[in-house]
Amino acid sequence: MMKNEKLLKLVLTGVFAALSYVVFTFLQIKITLPGGDATSIHLGNAVCVLGALLLGGLYGGLGGAIGMTIGDLFDPVYIVYAPKTFILKLCIGLITGFIAHRLGHITTENNHSKIFRWTVVAAAGGLLFNVIFDPLVGYFYKLLILGKPAAELTLAWNVASTSINAVTSLVVSVAVYMALRPALKKSGMFLTTGAQKKAV
Repeated sequence: MMKNEKLLKLVLTGVFAALSYVVFTFLQIKITLPGGDATSIHLGNAVCVLGALLLGGLYGGLGGAIGMTIGDLFDPVYIVYAPKTFILKLCIGLITGFIAHRLGHITTENNHSKIFRWTVVAAAGGLLFNVIFDPLVGYFYKLLILGKPAAELTLAWNVASTSINAVTSLVVSVAVYMALRPALKKSGMFLTTGAQKKAV
């Protein structure tokens, strides 16, 4: 049973990677910045958060990180940011998963309002990390690693787009999770994490 669940989680990690790639690549609004740089409004982070809520932090984070990193690798503007993307998106998943599953126990909780509350807190925690660290890491990455003098000029734009992405991703990921949860439970496809199995 555990082997089957692990295999299912791996398969779903691939599905979330594909989904985050598609959402990030084809459903984004790209904003061109000074120095040939760009930022974008997208829902890739929502897929990452949703993956962490459904599969746990590691699997969900990997799904989002792999998908959006592949998106970067296929884009001539973003290709240089692929390593940064992988690390930051994985962290979104790990933080969301930790809050949702280790602190909130959303898989074993039956109280609807508690599930909703912890889902919002978990999603907000992962996305708040990204709002702070994506522009910050991006700034130093551009300045120190890429040697781009326009790093200061793009910082404000990156903060703005990351904040917009966080708000939209929070609303979408929480709404989709709360809608999917009862349907997955009814169909017997609702997954647990290793931490929660001990509590069952």
